[in-house]
Amino acid sequence: MTAVENELVEKHEVTELLISWSQGDRSALDRLTPMLYEELRRLAAAHLRRGSKQETIQPTTLVHEAYLKMAGQQEVEFQNRAQFFGLAAQVMRTILVDHARSKAAAKRGGGGMPLTLRDDLAATPNEGADILALHEALEALALQDERKARIVEMRYFAGMTSQEIAEATETSVATIGREIRVAHAWLLRRMQS
Repeated sequence: MTAVENELVEKHEVTELLISWSQGDRSALDRLTPMLYEELRRLAAAHLRRGSKQETIQPTTLVHEAYLKMAGQQEVEFQNRAQFFGLAAQVMRTILVDHARSKAAAKRGGGGMPLTLRDDLAATPNEGADILALHEALEALALQDERKARIVEMRYFAGMTSQEIAEATETSVATIGREIRVAHAWLLRRMQS
């Protein structure tokens, strides 16, 4: 079997396990996790590299905490890998925001983890804004347009490509590109005010 054929078989198996988990088979997540663990860890490591140098959480810890939260979900519904990574993005965001809040509380208002959004929605350290400000801006955006907030979440917190986000949201890549640009501009205005 070629590498491409193996990848297709694995994607099909992942999809079947995601559907089984959606239908209440809790053991499906246990079988699924080893298949996606390295990819989740790479995403977590990439996100943490883009974030603050002050960040102390490790990629492995982030993935393990995300797994525990995802395993505790009562109602999940997946049709493909992209939707799974969308949920992973949401869970990782929650963990990182909680971590930032606890660090800020420990410092008694000593600030969050510095970062700034770039055009590609990656983060760069040591420039004005922090992960808590991004979280608050995303919450405000979600009140106006939840879809755009979820798209940013998938891009920023899970490192998903426009193609993967399009699959997860059943939208065209062109639409995702437009929505990312609009959301990015809105978030920058919100975080600067």
